[in-house]
Amino acid sequence: MSDRIVKTVELRAPVSRVWRALSDHEEFGAWFRVRLDGPFVPGGISTGRMTYPGYEHYPWLATVEKMEPERLLSFRWHDFDEASGLAVADQSTTLVEFRLEPVAGGTLLTITESGFEALPEHRRLEVLRGNTQGWNIQAENIAHHVAE
Repeated sequence: MSDRIVKTVELRAPVSRVWRALSDHEEFGAWFRVRLDGPFVPGGISTGRMTYPGYEHYPWLATVEKMEPERLLSFRWHDFDEASGLAVADQSTTLVEFRLEPVAGGTLLTITESGFEALPEHRRLEVLRGNTQGWNIQAENIAHHVAE
């Protein structure tokens, strides 16, 4: 089983526009469907609540790892296993990276999520499958968002 998801999408928007959609917490929230409590700050904790239909009761908790303007945004976010009975802060994390590269006509965005081995064994395959589908949806969401 793979320990990572890699999704690439070519966006018809300049790197500066894509960077704003990623790094501005309100814009990020609009396309990702999460209400964040404040801006992303390297080394800081990002909290909020999902607004994606069916997941509105899911908390958002992530630690921002890196913000390299117009190149890289990365964070460690917590898996949320409702059945575990654990607080989200006590659950395992995976690393999400958004890498931007200028290409003719726009931006190549590479989304990588790794570290699934940190999740409890009984959840790994389920989370890997679900997040693979989720990144396909989110790649479409950001493409539409930056094209507006």
